[in-house]
Amino acid sequence: MKKRWLPEWVSEYRDRHGKRRYRFRRKGFAVYTFKAAPGTEAFRQEYDACKSGIAAPVIDPGADRAAAGSFDDLIARYYRSPDFLDPGERTRVVYRGVIERWRQQKPTSGKRYGEAMVRDLQPRHVEKMMADMLPHRTAANMLRKRLKALMQFAIRQGLAKVNPVDATRPFKVEGSGFHTWSEDEIAAYEATHQVGTMARLAFDLLLFTGQRGGDIRLLGPGHVRDKRITLTQEKTGVTVSLPILPPLAASILATPSRAMIFVVNGLGRPFTRKGFGNRFRAWCDEAQLGACSAHGLRKAAARRFAEAGCSNQQIKSWTGHTTDSEVARYTAAADQRTLSDEAGEKLMANLRKRLANQDDKPLEKEA
Repeated sequence: MKKRWLPEWVSEYRDRHGKRRYRFRRKGFAVYTFKAAPGTEAFRQEYDACKSGIAAPVIDPGADRAAAGSFDDLIARYYRSPDFLDPGERTRVVYRGVIERWRQQKPTSGKRYGEAMVRDLQPRHVEKMMADMLPHRTAANMLRKRLKALMQFAIRQGLAKVNPVDATRPFKVEGSGFHTWSEDEIAAYEATHQVGTMARLAFDLLLFTGQRGGDIRLLGPGHVRDKRITLTQEKTGVTVSLPILPPLAASILATPSRAMIFVVNGLGRPFTRKGFGNRFRAWCDEAQLGACSAHGLRKAAARRFAEAGCSNQQIKSWTGHTTDSEVARYTAAADQRTLSDEAGEKLMANLRKRLANQDDKPLEKEA
């Protein structure tokens, strides 16, 4: 019997041009055609997305009976569109969760939001939905963003002429997200976890690459070539190539490991995404850094670049951000400090110039 080399539910076929293609076919799930070739990292990510029901969503037996022009109809189309499929797997999971929770809700009319007609949505309806979610402002704002994206897609599909969400406003949310590590907090962690420990290696990988914890937990020697780390970010699909800075090189060499992954758990295995977050939380607690987190080190890395005078383009080359506005969220404090220093220096220089001009004026003759 010929040994099967493709993963479960994946089969090979020839398209009408004779080209070899691969598809995911699982009972109860939509069929998905792979973009990448088997054996590649991109293929693995697509396959994981299929198994989790993102790229190949579970078939709703009643989906084909969704009323034309309803939100059930719109959402089914949206899940098959590039608007939904292009972002990374983690992003799609979040988007789908927000949308599904919303469309299953029943307002006072007794019908699900999914059964409502797209053309009937008005700004006052969106504001009422957001108000009903208080005091959870962040969740309400997330719903608004997903409804806005849905309605933009609806316009292109001919199901709406205007986007009613544009007339609404998000709630103001206090705070700036994850706490950015200060230099004192960085020093406190380094004093608690010495070079050569797994806790310190995880920290150094986060700080000296500026990457997310989800990507750091999968980094290994296979990502290193010519003294550089090259990785494709799980969330965005952006590929970055970064030089290994001396402090990180020293940390990697000092940490004994025979695994294919740099940071491993007590059993010598890679951490799960949740497991890495929990373990790093414990390492921070050991250093008495209750406000600090793995993602806060990504922000600290961006802050350090900004304080060193790096441009937005240079910072984005490390963090993988694609827009200046994303970088601005991370570097606002550093930018403000630098700009205020520059403004203060200009102010004092102008005052010194003014005083010098006054001293150079000739004394008026006495009458």
